Amino acid sequence: MANGGVKALSESGAEPPLEFVLQEAVYPSGDASRRRPADIPIVDLLRLPHYDDETAKLRSAIATWGAFQAAGHGISFSLLEDVRSVGRRFFELPPEEKLRCSSKSKGFGEGYGRDQVKAQTLDWSDRILLKVYPEDQRSLELWPRNPTSFSQTLHEYVAKVNTVAQLIIEAMARSIGLDETHFIAQLGEEREIYCRFSYYPPCQRPDLVLGLKPHSDNSAITMILQDGDVEGLELLSEDGGWVSVPSNPDVLLVVVGDLMEIMSNGSFKSPVHRVVINSNKDRISASLFFAMKPEKLIGPAEGLLKEEGKQRLYRDLIVKDYLDAHLNAFEEGKQAINWARV
Repeated sequence: MANGGVKALSESGAEPPLEFVLQEAVYPSGDASRRRPADIPIVDLLRLPHYDDETAKLRSAIATWGAFQAAGHGISFSLLEDVRSVGRRFFELPPEEKLRCSSKSKGFGEGYGRDQVKAQTLDWSDRILLKVYPEDQRSLELWPRNPTSFSQTLHEYVAKVNTVAQLIIEAMARSIGLDETHFIAQLGEEREIYCRFSYYPPCQRPDLVLGLKPHSDNSAITMILQDGDVEGLELLSEDGGWVSVPSNPDVLLVVVGDLMEIMSNGSFKSPVHRVVINSNKDRISASLFFAMKPEKLIGPAEGLLKEEGKQRLYRDLIVKDYLDAHLNAFEEGKQAINWARV
């Protein structure tokens, strides 16, 4: 598997090896009998700066689901399709081509491969993780040279999504009575953005594996371009069941990360989510994680703590300390957000 990745295992048609078989006692996956489609709201970004009802819809969505579907983002459908295409074409390359983009770093390091964490059932997926912003910090030696359009397509896409994200983050601040620049200032010009292309091959025993285990993101927000045809992303609902996120090819899925839940003092919810596998279709996605410099100090916005009777839910902390706690919690199948509570 080291050379061919999960894609090679899928193509062999064999039963998934034991290291991929989910152990429910360690990683509870909810009650599959209660799985249902999620009514994730669609927010029109063209209306967002001008209409209070659209801002209210955004706030309700991220307070309830921790996610919404962003329409009216101004990114052409042809570019969205190009992003999906270059990602899929990379994972279809021969193993030796993909391995040229591998990194020797451990854990969630950049490059092609899989997340290397301790005491974990392996995810039924291949991935390539790249730092895309700031531009002068890109490790271009890890970027695919094939397909030849990969770098230019990703560069154009990141620039456009970065602009869209700013509009969304400003609206998030307005929706809870903060100055619209508050969260943008917290992110700062030194914000870090990582792109993760994830490829989920089919598995003849999808009941035994997960493409991505239950977790919440350690970002401020995550912008996900989903597969245009195949669903797989699921959110954990308050009743303990899993709900399926629609795979809408025209929208960007915006997911709240743990850092934003902390900065909003719990006004916004960072959802636990996972990816399930299809028995006969593969799936591709591209996720952009908007993060902060590791040395940044964050905490609940003071403006949210001045309201009468409002309690501080999270303590001030250094981002790096939270990232370390998040990795440790992920390895234990737990949520790191509890580590940050007062």
